[in-house]
Amino acid sequence: MSALSNSNWDRRTVLRAAMGLAAAGGLTACGSNTGRAGGGSGDGLVQYFHAYGEAGTEQAIKRYAKAYKEANVTTQWITGNNFEQKLFAALLTKNAPDVFEFHPQIQLIKSGQVADLTDIIEPVKDDFNPADIQSHTVDGKIYGVRMIDDPQFFFYRPSVFEKAKIEVPQTLEELIEAADKLTTSKVKGAFLGNDITTVQNPLIWSAGADTLTADNKPAFNTDAVADGLKQLRGLFTSGNLLLDAPTDWWDPSAFTQGLTAIQWCGMWAMPTMIEALGDDIGIFPFPKVGSAGKQSVTNGGWSMFVNAKGDNVEAAKEYVKWLWIDQKEYQEDWALSYGFHIPPRTSIAQSATKLKTGLPAEGVKLFNEFGHFDNIGWTQAMIAAVNDVMANSVRKDADPKAQLDAAEKKVDTELKKLFG
Repeated sequence: MSALSNSNWDRRTVLRAAMGLAAAGGLTACGSNTGRAGGGSGDGLVQYFHAYGEAGTEQAIKRYAKAYKEANVTTQWITGNNFEQKLFAALLTKNAPDVFEFHPQIQLIKSGQVADLTDIIEPVKDDFNPADIQSHTVDGKIYGVRMIDDPQFFFYRPSVFEKAKIEVPQTLEELIEAADKLTTSKVKGAFLGNDITTVQNPLIWSAGADTLTADNKPAFNTDAVADGLKQLRGLFTSGNLLLDAPTDWWDPSAFTQGLTAIQWCGMWAMPTMIEALGDDIGIFPFPKVGSAGKQSVTNGGWSMFVNAKGDNVEAAKEYVKWLWIDQKEYQEDWALSYGFHIPPRTSIAQSATKLKTGLPAEGVKLFNEFGHFDNIGWTQAMIAAVNDVMANSVRKDADPKAQLDAAEKKVDTELKKLFG
């Protein structure tokens, strides 16, 4: 779901710092006593959610929790830009949540922070998108339940393209040319987020590379990625990029208010965009970078994890099973009533009428054709290393290949820690 009220993943920069600290400490400081009333008795559970931007989401999560009769479930709805910081700080204390949402990352498993959920997922495993199962699996065990899949793409207005005689960009060069043609005194041609890091993975994928190989070796340091970074640097200095939007890429307002002609954003924002602009909206993947490249779509999303170091592991697993495995009505409501998200359950996705036509159907098509899912081995420290590449070679003017070389060394060090 969107991070509409919780910064961009500039939430991201905070998260990387928090995860770096948490991973360094192995997240081992969680006390066994929850410190909550009824903490060890199994009659009280606490769940952590970041503050979704879509109206009605907080009320929905609390409504689902209230319907659960086996335990009193309290929701911590974390507002502001620092969900991850608060989550990982809490995990180191006696007030750690029993259940929390996050993204699949292997250091949480290696440090024993998250519980094995194979037993609750196995009976319905075949009803989940196989890529969502794979991205949560280590050594045959499944460690989280995917709640929603969130593809991201570029949004544009067909009428504006038509008037400017612009075709939908198929390559990064064409995107840069389009941004130039569409920039006026009042409108910037494109918006890739205020710090541009949100497109770092799509840039890698679209250049025909990847974050990691199948056997967990760095795979992003290629000449094509370096060339793509040079092109982004040109776009950054062109004056055609929106760089200081009041809200970040996850919020559609830069696009709906006409501050930019093209915006990178997520499928969650489609209802808000359609309400503002009607059917004059199109989408396209991150375009091809270099001759060996291929268009790409990021599949973000959120998953539910159980704190393996809490007092109430079995009770927490029962609650997660009840809500995110058994209660299909709530799962459908969560995915489709507060913004558009693709349900990870095939049976729910197949019956999701809201995603069958128009812009949402096009989003599903791009998700299926060009989508890249979470890589559980790609950790916060690795994300931060590539973040530095973006900052230094796009926002500043450092040599992209040298930056990629430096990032590869950092990523290699992290991989050796994790995989030996």
